[in-house]
Parts: sequence; C-alpha cells; structure tokens
Amino acid sequence: MKTKKYLIGSLAAMAMIASVSFNASAQEKKTEAGKVLQKTGKAAKSVGNKTAEVAVKGTAKVVDAKFKGKMAPDGSDVYIDGKNNKYYINSKGAKIYLKASQIRNRPAGK
Repeated sequence: MKTKKYLIGSLAAMAMIASVSFNASAQEKKTEAGKVLQKTGKAAKSVGNKTAEVAVKGTAKVVDAKFKGKMAPDGSDVYIDGKNNKYYINSKGAKIYLKASQIRNRPAGK
C-alpha cells in the first residue's frame, strides 16, 4: 500500500516537473517568434512608406507643376497644385503644405 502511494506521488511529481520544463521552452519560442514578427513589421512598414512616397511623387510630377529653383526645408522638390498651394512630399508619402517663409532657394549647382 505504501509503495502504491509512493509510486503515484513520485509519478505526479515527475509529471509536474516535466510540464514546467515544457512550458519554459514554449515561452522561449514565443519570445523568439515575437522578435521575428517585430522585425518583419518594421521592414514591411518601411517598404510601405517608400512605396507611398514614390507613388505620390509620381502623381505630383504628372498632375502638378514643379516650383523651379525652389526647395523644401528638407531639400526636396516643391510642387504647386491647382489651387496655387505649394507642398513637398515627405518620406512617408504625405503632402506637406508650405508657408511662403518655408520655401528656400535651391543652390545653383543642384
């Protein structure tokens, strides 16, 4: 009778130890997978931003006029839309409208 209780108790203890070790390794795998997903998310976001920037710049070159001899505060081209508003396109593909004081003269060599 004592041996049965001892056997059952030791089996239960071994089962608990095994489940704890499996949970620890599963947790490590989840953490590694999270890091990979995070890196993938950052890469996808930067690709999406670049795609948006190229698409908007392409549209601006076709539809709107380029303000010759002028540049935006970040050094990019300035465009004029149909309502005579001046803007430039940032690195995320958004149109940033400019005040007259923000528009700079482009150096002669560029």
